[in-house]
Amino acid sequence: MRRREFLALPTALAAAPAGRRTSIAIRGDAFLINGKPTYAGRSYQGAKIEGLLMNSRMVQGIFDDRNPETRPLWKYPDTGRWDPERNTREFIAAMPEWRRHGLLSFTLNLQGGSPQGYSKAQPWHNSAIEADGSLRPDYLARLERILDRADELGMAPILGVFYFGQDERLKDEAAVKAALDNAVRWLLGKGYRNVLLEVNNECNVRYDHAILTPSRVHELIEMAKGIRVGGRRLLAGTSYGGGTVPLPNVAAASDFLLLHGNGVKDPARITRMVEQARKVPGYHPMPVLFNEDDHFDFDKPANNMMNAVRAYASWGYFDPGESNYIDGYQCPPTNWGINTERKKAFFGLLKEVTGA
Repeated sequence: MRRREFLALPTALAAAPAGRRTSIAIRGDAFLINGKPTYAGRSYQGAKIEGLLMNSRMVQGIFDDRNPETRPLWKYPDTGRWDPERNTREFIAAMPEWRRHGLLSFTLNLQGGSPQGYSKAQPWHNSAIEADGSLRPDYLARLERILDRADELGMAPILGVFYFGQDERLKDEAAVKAALDNAVRWLLGKGYRNVLLEVNNECNVRYDHAILTPSRVHELIEMAKGIRVGGRRLLAGTSYGGGTVPLPNVAAASDFLLLHGNGVKDPARITRMVEQARKVPGYHPMPVLFNEDDHFDFDKPANNMMNAVRAYASWGYFDPGESNYIDGYQCPPTNWGINTERKKAFFGLLKEVTGA
């Protein structure tokens, strides 16, 4: 176990390429930014905050839709058209305010997430990945602007590669592997040291390619970890649907464990999920991180966020919106500001907990 910890740190703390400011690393079950524990020295109501990575699901930061039939669904009310560049531009403009409230991370995905919050059919075409696994320059250009700004702000984004409902756009398993290889090499080639890799979002939900499903997804985690550029690699893992505890193959392969709290109505279940995750065969000392949870109650003593924190697990805010109209963070056209009572409640509690 100690050997695994020792190997992870030199990789993540390697000398920064020119112009890069932020690195993410792991020591035991804690996250470090630029060699120091996050929220250094901080505790809240007796709970240790130092070493956590509080985050929010912002997967539509590079969203676009290549399907002309569904593209009008995302039009801005003031212009009557969808504009992916405006979406990313407004995302970047909002980032400093998130950071001032103590947010250190956010989740993006090269294939996004459901732009309707929750959906089974996904006729839209939102993918940075072509059928053969090559990556689209327009998506990468938007992603680069976000990651550059995160690097400047001292933030460590979680980047997902695949999303169910869009993964079928890749023609075969070879294309899936090519896409992962291309994404990892692009990130490392750009010199990013502040990015955590989520191979796919909710590996146990409706994937077409077998290698993206629970029994085999560890192969992709190991593959990503094995790619090195300039002696550096990415820290990697994958997530499961709400309420699911990682399986042993993923626990053994991962650098961190990703949990989702969607559908978990009882905060006590959040506590049990963290406890169970740490007992999964193959678990080794590493952070436990919720990067998606659509439960709130921020004014109550017991809520999913606070129960995660008290169990020493990072927590991720997922706001699909109260309607599909710019009030949440999941559904384009998105207002990326802290503009609703729900957002204000989350960021207010986040600021209090982290001492931002």
